[in-house]
Amino acid sequence: MSEANKKSSFKIFAVIAVVVIVLGIIYKFTIGTYNTIVDLDENVSSAWSQVENQYQRRLDLIPNLVNSVKAYAKHEDSLFTQLAEARSKLGGVVNIDASITSDPQKFAEYQKIQGELSSGLQRLMAISENYPELKANQNFLALQDELAGTENRISTERKRFNDSAKTYNSYIRKFPQSIIAERKGFEKKAYFEADSTASKAPVVQF
Repeated sequence: MSEANKKSSFKIFAVIAVVVIVLGIIYKFTIGTYNTIVDLDENVSSAWSQVENQYQRRLDLIPNLVNSVKAYAKHEDSLFTQLAEARSKLGGVVNIDASITSDPQKFAEYQKIQGELSSGLQRLMAISENYPELKANQNFLALQDELAGTENRISTERKRFNDSAKTYNSYIRKFPQSIIAERKGFEKKAYFEADSTASKAPVVQF
C-alpha cells in the first residue's frame, strides 16, 4: 500500500472514529437525560402518593368526627351537609391518578374541593366551643388530636410534593433537556398554592 493510500485510509478511519464517538456521546446524553427525567417524574408521583395517603386519612376521620359532633350539636345541619357534599365530590376516596398533576384545570378543581373540606372541618372544630359537653368528650378529643396530626402531615407532604415538582419542572424546561421532554411527552407539573384554603389546617383547640 502506497504512502498516499495509507494516509487516505487513516483519514477515513479517523473520520469514522470521530463520527462514532460523537454519535456515542449524543446517544449517551439522550438516554441519560431521558432516564433522569423519568426518575424525577417518578419522584413527583411518589410525593403525590404521600399527599393522597394523608388526604385519605383525613377523609376517613370525617364520619367519626361528624357523628361525635351530631350527638351534641343536632342543629348544625348546614355544616353536616357541606362536609357530606365535599366528601361526596371526592367519591369517598381521594386516590386520584398522578396524571392529574399535569392537568392544571383538574388539579385546581381538586384543590378547590379539598379547600371546601378544610373549610367545613374548621367550622366543625369551631362549634365545639358552643358545646362544653362535646369539648369534654374523650372520643371527640382523641379525634381532634388525630385530625391535627393529619393536617400537619398533609402540610408536610404538600411541601415535599411542591419541592419535587419544582425540581422536575426546572429540569425539563432547560435546554437541551426541554427537547427530549417535549418529544417524549413529559409535561409541567402543577403546584399546591401556598395561599389556598386547602393548605390551612383546621383550628383545633383543646
